[in-house]
Amino acid sequence: MRLSYSSAVQQPREDVFAWHTRPGALRRLMPPWLPLQVVSEASSLRDGRSVVGLWGPLQWVAQHRPEGYDPPNCFVDEVVNLPWRLAGWRHNHLFSPAQDGSTVVEDKVETALPPSFLGQMFSYRHRQLAGDLSVHSWAREVARDSAAAGGLPEHVRAGGLTVAMTGTSGLIGSELAAFLTSGGHRVVRLVRRAPARPDEREWAPASPAPGLLAGADAVVHLAGASIAGRFSEAHKQAVWDSRALPTRRLAEAAAEERGRSGGPYCFVCASAVGFYGYDRGDEVLDEASGQGDGFLARLVAAWEAATLPAAEAGIRTVNVRTGLVQWPRGGVLGALYPLFMSGLGGRLGAGRQWLPWVSMDDLLGIYLRALVDRRLSGPLNAVSPQPVTGRAYAETLARALRRPAVFSVPSFPVALALGSEGAREFAFASQRAVPRALERVGHSFRHQDLETALRHMLGRWKA
Repeated sequence: MRLSYSSAVQQPREDVFAWHTRPGALRRLMPPWLPLQVVSEASSLRDGRSVVGLWGPLQWVAQHRPEGYDPPNCFVDEVVNLPWRLAGWRHNHLFSPAQDGSTVVEDKVETALPPSFLGQMFSYRHRQLAGDLSVHSWAREVARDSAAAGGLPEHVRAGGLTVAMTGTSGLIGSELAAFLTSGGHRVVRLVRRAPARPDEREWAPASPAPGLLAGADAVVHLAGASIAGRFSEAHKQAVWDSRALPTRRLAEAAAEERGRSGGPYCFVCASAVGFYGYDRGDEVLDEASGQGDGFLARLVAAWEAATLPAAEAGIRTVNVRTGLVQWPRGGVLGALYPLFMSGLGGRLGAGRQWLPWVSMDDLLGIYLRALVDRRLSGPLNAVSPQPVTGRAYAETLARALRRPAVFSVPSFPVALALGSEGAREFAFASQRAVPRALERVGHSFRHQDLETALRHMLGRWKA
C-alpha cells in the first residue's frame, strides 16, 4: 500500500532539510501518546541507522539509503528488522520549494500498516515540524537583536548557543535538549556520574569543578528531586536539599566563569508557580504578585534566592515559574491519561481550583525565549494565558478522548496518599497565574487553549 501525507511549512527548503539532519529531530517527531523511545538517532541521513524502542524488547530499526539521499530535496529510510520488515516500510521524505518561499513537505510511505494508525501520527509530525521551525525562526531574530545590543555574544549572530544544562534525563530536560539541538544549538549535559558521551561533563552539585561551565554561553538548571510524593519531613527535606544548595553552587560557578572568561551571559533556572501559595482564590497572579503561604512557597523563594550569585555577577538571570506541564509521557497528564482512556477519569474534589497549565511545546519555547531575549530577567510565569478550573480540565480532557468524566475523587484518599499537607499544596493547589512578562515582550503561544493542546499531543487532532 502506498500512502502520502503533505503540508506546507512556512520556512525555506534548506532550513527544513537541515532541521532533519540535527540531533534531537527524531525525538521531536515522535508521537508522545505512543509507547515509543528513541534508542539512537542516525548519524547521517545518507546511510545512518535509527533505532526506536517499542514495547518491551521490540525495536524498530530504520536504515537510510544512499540512493534516496539528495539534499535538500529528499532522503529515504526503510525498516530492516523483523517482524516489522514483513509488513514493509519504505519512507520517502520529500521537500519541494513553493513560490512564496515556503516548503511543501511530503511523506510517501510504502507499507502494509493501516492508514488509520498512520494518519494521526503523520498529522502530528507535520504540525510539530512547522511549530518547531517557526519558534526557532523567531528565536534567531530575537537572538540577533540581543547580540547587537550586547546581551549575547557576537558569534550567536552566525550560529547557535552553547547551553550547559542540568536535568537532561528528566521529563522536561530530555525534551528541551532535543528541542535545542534540533534548532542548531549545542547542549553540554551536566551529569552526576562519569561522562559517557562527548557532550557530557561531570557535575558535583555540592562543589562544581573549576571550568565546569567553560565555553558555555548560557546555563539552564533543571535538576531537582520530584516534588510529587507524600509530604513527610524526609521528603520535604530531600526536595529542599536538591534545590537550594545545588542551585547556589551552580550560580556561584557561573559567576566565577563569568569573571574568568566573560561568560556565561544567561542563567535560566527552573522554578514553580508554587511561589504564590496553595490557594489565592480567584486572584489573578502575575510576576509582581507576592509570595503566598505554605512549604512550596517557602521552597520556591529560597530556590530563586539561590540564583543571586549569578545575577550579582552581571549574568542575566531568569526564574521560570512553571505551571502544570501537559505531556502524556509523565507529570499530571501522564497519570490521568490512562484513567480517562479507561473511562474512570474525573475531577479532583469540587473542581473549583485553578490549574495554571502549560503545554510541553510551549514550555520549551519559553525556555528558548528566556535564553535569547535580553528583555527578560527575574521571575517568569511559564503558564498558558488561559488557566482553567479543575472541573473544566477534566471535562476538556474527557471530550478530547471521547470518554465520560463522571467521577469525582474526594479529598480523603488523596490526603491518605500524599498527607494532608501534600494534598493541599500539590493535588488541590489553586493558582490563577498568567504570563504577564511574556505578554509584555510579545510572546506567542503555540497552544493557547487546553483542548487544542491536548488534541495535538494525544493524537486526537480534528482536521
